This record gives sequence, structure tokens and C-alpha cells, in this order.
Amino acid sequence: MKQKFDIITSTCVPLPLENVDTDQIIPARFLKATDKECFGDNLFRDWRYDKDGTPKPDFVLNDPRYGGVILVAGKNFGSGSSREHAAWAIADYGFRVVISSFFADIHKNNELNNFVLPVQVSEEFLQELFESINNDPKVLVEVNLPNQTVTNKSTGHSEHFDINSYKKHCLINGIDDIDFLLDNKDMIEEWEKQNT
Repeated sequence: MKQKFDIITSTCVPLPLENVDTDQIIPARFLKATDKECFGDNLFRDWRYDKDGTPKPDFVLNDPRYGGVILVAGKNFGSGSSREHAAWAIADYGFRVVISSFFADIHKNNELNNFVLPVQVSEEFLQELFESINNDPKVLVEVNLPNQTVTNKSTGHSEHFDINSYKKHCLINGIDDIDFLLDNKDMIEEWEKQNT
């Protein structure tokens, strides 16, 4: 899962629903596993499959017109419980970016900790993306992490997005918090010597 980020250009999967909570992202009955693998199989499980496991053809993840590593979601994505499993499911499915006009804070941090980039844009830009994807499922969106911009390639419109500088460093270098501490072990030990 520790893939370095730079510039990602991809088609998108549109999910124009507001207030998508973590139980809808990954239902509670699938939280027993402690390994991050295979959570993607149950991403949006109750929207994606009937009770007998038959894929629902009208749900976007089952629609062959849509694909790519960018999920474009409605406002207030990731609300509800703080379960990290929701971010695990998004990452394991293969999404590298989630674009929304608002994220629940805990879920946003869980995505960052699992090498999924949450990109918060204006409501106007989000609606433009949904319209472009609806008009052409093959439309490309570019997410440039170094420059912190997201661009709708069909219109040429771009927006800047914010990200914590430390998390940006981690994503660009493909490292997590533990990797960061290990990379700076000598400096930490030297500081301890000088300050104890």
C-alpha cells in the first residue's frame, strides 16, 4: 500500500451521494479481521451486492463504464464512526484519491495514514466534476500532489487543495509514521543526548 505519490491522472468513479458514513463504506459485520487485505471486496457492500451476493447492476462499482483510481464523492464523506477499516477498504479496492467538498476529520486522517489522498474542493468544482464524468465516463482528472492542484482535463479548470505538510512529505516519499521515525533515528538520538 505504500506507493509514492506524485501526479496521478485517471478516470473516476462517481458517487454523488452526501453524508456517506463509515458503516456504508464498510459495514460493521466485516470489521472482525485485523489484516488490511481483502477489505476492498466489501467496500460499499450493501449498496454493491444483494443479500445473496449478486452484484447490483445499478451501483457504480458494478458499472463497466466507470473505473480508475479516483473516487469522486458527495459532501461530508466518511462521517459516523472512526473505524479505520473504512480507509482500509478504500485503499484495498485500489482507490488512491478521494475527492469531495467535505471530509469528516477522523476519516480524512485515516485515509492519509493508509496512503489514500483526500482532496477537498469547492462545491462548485465538485459539481463540475460530476457533470463532466456523467457526460463522458472516460474524462481524466489530474491530481498533482507536489503542486497541490486538481484539474478537470475536460474543462481545464483547476483548484488548489490543502494538505498537512508532514503528511504530504510522507505520501510523496511513500513512508508512514514509523518509517519517518526510523529515517530520523540518528537525529532523535542526538537530540536526546543533548537534552537529557
